[in-house]
Amino acid sequence: MADRIVYKILTSAEHEIFERTGSFSGSPADLADGFIHFSTGAQVPGTLDRHFSGQSDLMLLAVDCGLLDPAAMRWEPARGGQLFPHLYAVLPWGAVVAVCPVTRDANGQVQLPV
Repeated sequence: MADRIVYKILTSAEHEIFERTGSFSGSPADLADGFIHFSTGAQVPGTLDRHFSGQSDLMLLAVDCGLLDPAAMRWEPARGGQLFPHLYAVLPWGAVVAVCPVTRDANGQVQLPV
């Protein structure tokens, strides 16, 4: 896929632990599925609406796929047949290129950090 930057949504608590330890093995949903779920920029709003509805205190991390093991990244069909980026490895903090709180503008559009 052409998307070099993908996004991971974390709770503030997950983000704090990730930043402190330098690696992220996954959220409970990631661990249950056996891979770390990411979204493209275009997929972030749908992921937020479907999996994080009503939650606040969320962080959006921009991850550079070029800084990940290419053998561990797979683009696989999921919601509606769309290809989603999945990481079959631990996510290193060094691959995170930007972080911001999840916010939406006046039109409801999610503000991406990159």
